[in-house]
Amino acid sequence: MIEADTGKGSGRVAMRQSFTWWSFAMGREIEPAPFLRQAAAAGVQGVEMLPQDLRPIARDVGLTLVNTSGHKLEEGFNDPSRHAALQAEVRRQIDAAVQGGVEAVIVFAGNRFGDGDDARAIAACVEGLAPVVSHAEGAGVRLLIELLNSKVDHPGQQCDRTAFGAAVVRGVGSPTLRLLYDGYHMQLMEGDLSRTIKANLELIGHVHTAGAPGRRDLDDRQEINWRAIAGLLRHLGYDRWVGHEFIPRGEPIAALRQAVALFEADGREAQG
Repeated sequence: MIEADTGKGSGRVAMRQSFTWWSFAMGREIEPAPFLRQAAAAGVQGVEMLPQDLRPIARDVGLTLVNTSGHKLEEGFNDPSRHAALQAEVRRQIDAAVQGGVEAVIVFAGNRFGDGDDARAIAACVEGLAPVVSHAEGAGVRLLIELLNSKVDHPGQQCDRTAFGAAVVRGVGSPTLRLLYDGYHMQLMEGDLSRTIKANLELIGHVHTAGAPGRRDLDDRQEINWRAIAGLLRHLGYDRWVGHEFIPRGEPIAALRQAVALFEADGREAQG
């Protein structure tokens, strides 16, 4: 049985904020050291999916190395024939995370195959992930199974609904494995973000943001009310990572600063 880990307490909850390197650097000529320094000054405490050669720079400017990908997202634990290879790869990534000071490793269910039966895929994920979860527990590294949309960005991805990922996390039954709840992906697939977050809070170990449907800035040109989501998370006592994974339309540091400010706003209107 998984015990609730809501982080509730007295006083105002301070969520830790990060950003994904790939989405802010994509298509831009960026000098890593000045950019990471400016990102830290904009208010984030961590950076995600940072290339290994840039990690010392991030540490030097005071940024936490939040996570790294454990394997190809198309080839996942839903396929028992891949378990041995995936377990070996994820163990290597866990050990590298320990050596490099990275907090978490991201894992994936993979693309559907065969008849695509969800129940069998969930059981396969539970069976395949259990040994690497034990390895991660011993190493002090968290694992995150990511929810992805199969409608636009990742056709065929099987873990494309919160219920699927939640069933895997509950099946494994360890606080070392949690959901990476991506609001952009789940808005495209199922909507109802606030109710879903409240229902699954104890299973969520990380939240990703981006505007939907275009994966752009957290502004009034997209359909997710991220200000309300931020207020809800604070009200629920969420004090883990919120990672900004959007592709800025304009100057990236200005966009990051705006997103950070949104999650630091009062947000009392979302406490219902």
